Amino acid sequence: MNLSQSFRLALKSLATSKMRALLTMLGIIIGVAAVIIITSLGNGMQQMMNNEFEKLGANLIQVQVYGVGMDSRSVDPEDMYALARQYPAYLSGVTPSVSAQAVVRVGSQEYEKTGITGVSEDYINMSGETVAQGRYLRYVDVDRAKNVCVIGAYLSQEAFGGGGVGETITLSGVPYTVVGVLSPLSSQSSQGSSDDRIYIPYTSALRLNNTAMVSGYLFTCPGKDSSATAKAIIENRLYETFQSSDYYFVMTSAEMMDAMNTMMNTMMVVLVAIAAISLLVGGIGIMNIMLVSVTERTREIGIRKSLGAKRANIRTQFIIEAGTTSAIGGVLGILLGVGLAGVTGVLISSLAGPGTTFTAVPAADSVLTAFGVSVGIGVFFGYMPADKAAKLNPIDALRYE
Repeated sequence: MNLSQSFRLALKSLATSKMRALLTMLGIIIGVAAVIIITSLGNGMQQMMNNEFEKLGANLIQVQVYGVGMDSRSVDPEDMYALARQYPAYLSGVTPSVSAQAVVRVGSQEYEKTGITGVSEDYINMSGETVAQGRYLRYVDVDRAKNVCVIGAYLSQEAFGGGGVGETITLSGVPYTVVGVLSPLSSQSSQGSSDDRIYIPYTSALRLNNTAMVSGYLFTCPGKDSSATAKAIIENRLYETFQSSDYYFVMTSAEMMDAMNTMMNTMMVVLVAIAAISLLVGGIGIMNIMLVSVTERTREIGIRKSLGAKRANIRTQFIIEAGTTSAIGGVLGILLGVGLAGVTGVLISSLAGPGTTFTAVPAADSVLTAFGVSVGIGVFFGYMPADKAAKLNPIDALRYE
């Protein structure tokens, strides 16, 4: 009996008991579908994050200073501005960042979760955000520490019915005039989200809170190729002040992207390993049903052996049957996984912010690997029943009832 005949016989055997075959494949179907969905969503998430980083630009450098005011050692915004002026070939822009704490009120309504950040006029060019109404902060606003602000889409909608320019917001009792409204970052702005934010001049933020200090900076460099040199320049300047690298942290956007990709890859490996347990369970199910099949077909095996079939023929027949079962389960799992990944991708895209695209398309290597593993599991777990069938004594097999 050649391989094509063995394959046709395996399909005929599966067709005679469709429900049992489907239940046998179920573990393989679920395992393969889970792997396809996880890898598809992981690749889509990774691609979306990379696209978002590219929108911000590969020339950003984020700086966090932990040693502000320690032992009279500190850097202030003017130090960082002076550094940018000193190395214009490597540092093309800088903005301080101050997280301010204040009670936000519009009339009698208080907004407890609204974030307040003090920045410079250049922050809009670095953050990738856009102004929907009015204008952004200007140099004169920062230089004179004016009480003006730019609000997010959530506050604009909740407090001013979608407007807000020219209105007044009080921060801890201090009135601030709204000069601009930002475009929404999400299709469903909510309290405490990235759209629930107020930007004020960092000079005003320092005055708003007597204890507030500039502990963060955002730099830009002319291009990605100069980011490493720009990072070294910033680190050298900070080390000159603090005499230790424990008091600051500098990271380029390229490094942030690499760190996020590494984290996503690690998470995907863990999730795929968990999903692979279903494949193991499916393999055990195939081995169990093949042992039952050997028992049910003992007389058939005896007849084939009496007609001259060798052990290798019997073994090959049952291995092909196990491999065919797992292969069909793998195909069904791939189809199910691709379909569910596509539906999930559409749902995520609908929930993502405007301008953000999410595509959960499984990679070809993931599909081929999942199919190959499913077939391999069927062959591996089908070998023991096949070997048992091959070693049956033909006389005992013929006499089996």
